[in-house]
Amino acid sequence: MSRRVQIVLLCEDTQHEACLRLFLSTMGWETRAMRVEKAPEGRGSADQFVRQQFPRELKAHRTQHVSQAFVTMMDGDRYGVIARLGQLDEACRAAGIDVRAPGERVAVFMPTWNIETWFAFLDGETVDEAKSDYPRLPRERDCQRHVDALAEMCRAGALRQPCPPSLEQACDEYHARLVEST
Repeated sequence: MSRRVQIVLLCEDTQHEACLRLFLSTMGWETRAMRVEKAPEGRGSADQFVRQQFPRELKAHRTQHVSQAFVTMMDGDRYGVIARLGQLDEACRAAGIDVRAPGERVAVFMPTWNIETWFAFLDGETVDEAKSDYPRLPRERDCQRHVDALAEMCRAGALRQPCPPSLEQACDEYHARLVEST
């Protein structure tokens, strides 16, 4: 007998997974009821893996009712949030799957350039999303302080300004798709 998961995470790498797990746990989600699909290390483009898996996971979420929510995280890289969301929509259309609809519990978080941009912001820096060289964390789990800061701001409904647009979009996605759509 398979156990029902509460939430499915689709992400590029271990840092995305750690950040999502810690954030969702901090926000009250049961982490033991998560299933993670992560790009295999050293086996091609991580963003391509996410684009290929997204329609499959979306279809499974809709048809098999295996999860209450589906969350995807991928770096915006040089494309940014809008273009990356368009790539996910195109991947769905190419697979014959309807794109995300309003009210579906399907959230996409898209740090631009990468998640280290968000970490720098959450450490108090003013960041530029066109810049790609914010420092990486020594260990993935070292993002707890960043997650705590983000959770506090999300709960208050007020991100420190100036906020990276991709982080503002992620908080909006969280509230609109995972909290308010229950």
